[in-house]
Amino acid sequence: MRIQSGQLVALGYGRYVRSDEVVAIEPISEGRGPGRRTLVWVRGVPDPVIASRAEGSIVDDLVTPADEATRMKSQRSVLRRMLDALEGVSPGVRRVLGEETGVDFGEIIEEGHRVLS
Repeated sequence: MRIQSGQLVALGYGRYVRSDEVVAIEPISEGRGPGRRTLVWVRGVPDPVIASRAEGSIVDDLVTPADEATRMKSQRSVLRRMLDALEGVSPGVRRVLGEETGVDFGEIIEEGHRVLS
């Protein structure tokens, strides 16, 4: 993994750090609650910053080039809209469409939710 220097990384609730200033990341396992998901150590700050985002999301932002991150956010947005549209289709219509196309729409919806979580 290579840290993308000079990028701002969101920690949640309007807090950001420079990607090249992050020293360590640790998921919070005890005392975790609303707004408390990850500890982020920042160069020059004695105590860790408490982030409301998951450690995997923060690491993704640290190592993903800005243009790639923008593309990924756009893809997630499109997938979210497509899932919303598919979930709005009645189960009966999904079944008929599935019979016509050979596509299991329920499986696609489940997989989409797994990808977005």
